Amino acid sequence: MFIRRWLKRIAFTLLGLVALVGLYVATACALVLWPANARPPDAVAATNAPEVQAWVLSNGVHTDYVFPIRSAAIDWQQLFPLADFRAVPPDAEFIAIGWGDREFYLNTPTWGDLTASRAFGALSGGNRSLMHVSYLQRGQLGRGAFNLPLSQTQYAQLVGYVQRTLPSGRATPIAGAHYDRQDAFYEAEGGYNLFETCNTWIGRGLRQAGVTVSRWTPFDFTVTWHLQPATH
Repeated sequence: MFIRRWLKRIAFTLLGLVALVGLYVATACALVLWPANARPPDAVAATNAPEVQAWVLSNGVHTDYVFPIRSAAIDWQQLFPLADFRAVPPDAEFIAIGWGDREFYLNTPTWGDLTASRAFGALSGGNRSLMHVSYLQRGQLGRGAFNLPLSQTQYAQLVGYVQRTLPSGRATPIAGAHYDRQDAFYEAEGGYNLFETCNTWIGRGLRQAGVTVSRWTPFDFTVTWHLQPATH
């Protein structure tokens, strides 16, 4: 009887976890169909050509902003100086900016380094966050790039959003932390957890800038669903 009771408890616990995961995924999928900043087709057609060409870059799990290095709004090299990077290519045109869990970022440079304990630690929360910045050449945008046409006003709002994620608006690099010669990590505000993921950070900035995007973006596809794939 004792063993049977424990088996029942384990079964109900597992069923409860499966139900919670299903609810989490279903909620994210449903909210894609009820986006923020939605506009009717005629309003979209009447929109002028974008004043700033930017992208959202996805690797299938994680998303980053990709902005031109220099524009009327900002020169990103002033905020993220090249001295923080090992060797930025001289023909780099863009900067990729993402946000995420500190321990996951620093200890999982490739998916082969992913462990169950690191994934659980990130999702359970409690860790500090970092900002990951890379300078990119045009050819590095690849197949995971989605067009993010912005007005100057929208772009200025996204610039401000990124700056507010840095403590006191200043970029403090993590010494010796790099994936390659073109990237660096910086201290960031906020904490990562199941409901506050790298993708929710991207989605929140887009909503604040008036871009059509899901009202909650825990997954990469919930960020890119309403964007058009880039053609190079």
